[in-house]
Amino acid sequence: MQIQIDSPLVSVQWLKENLAAENLVVLDASVPPVGSGSAETASAADRVYLPGARRFDYDKEVCDPNSSLPHMMPSPELFTDAAQKLGINQDSVIVAYDDEGIYASPRAWWMFRAMGHQQVAVLDGGLPVWKEQGFEVSDSLAGEPEQPGNFTAYPNAGFFCDSDRVKEALEDAECCLLDARSKGRFHGVEPEPRTGLRGGHMPNAKNLPFPEVLDGHFMKSAQQLKFIFTELSPPEKKLIFSCGSGLTACILTLAAELAGYKDLSVYDGSWCEWGAPGNLPVITD
Repeated sequence: MQIQIDSPLVSVQWLKENLAAENLVVLDASVPPVGSGSAETASAADRVYLPGARRFDYDKEVCDPNSSLPHMMPSPELFTDAAQKLGINQDSVIVAYDDEGIYASPRAWWMFRAMGHQQVAVLDGGLPVWKEQGFEVSDSLAGEPEQPGNFTAYPNAGFFCDSDRVKEALEDAECCLLDARSKGRFHGVEPEPRTGLRGGHMPNAKNLPFPEVLDGHFMKSAQQLKFIFTELSPPEKKLIFSCGSGLTACILTLAAELAGYKDLSVYDGSWCEWGAPGNLPVITD
């Protein structure tokens, strides 16, 4: 049985019904929230996974090995090699999930989209809702596939951007930059969880803390999301998303796509780069 998806978000019920599909690949993209400690310190007995899940570790493996910034996008060649080792094919339907609900998985979704793969979605509710429904879990990840996949990355220009593009966008009336960090961090009244970074935000940026697009472990409805985003920017504008490290910015990216926005980009370096000591402008009003 071969399947296809028509939405960037799928339910746990949908996934349960399609687990046996020949072209389905389920990816565990869990990353511990910043400041929570390392996932590796958790007891193996405490870790469970969706049946057949394969590990997609963009925090330590599928990332730029030459960057000092966290989980920066790798080269197309590195991404292709990693995806093929996971058994991913050009016709694979990928469902990414994480163990927080919707937290780290949108980054995996956007990475595959940026590398040209369209049939990829986020699991709404993630592992917590899967377990709440009483669905089967596994105490281990799937082993390496017998055959490598045939996926080849064909990057989409502009899905991720750098600080030079952000500087241009901040002065461009056709662009809107949305920062997914908390209001306290955005206004510089709460400390950054990463040491050495300045407090505040980019001039002309707007604040949309990522929990505001979520309803517990779920994404809010498309109608609710459309209301949230139209309060900040009309649909015809280009939206650029930033956060602490380019992770939760992807939650806003997913939400904006569900709301019907089309011209979307993630600032990969985000505040880890912009907020570092230097000449990039920072304000606190």
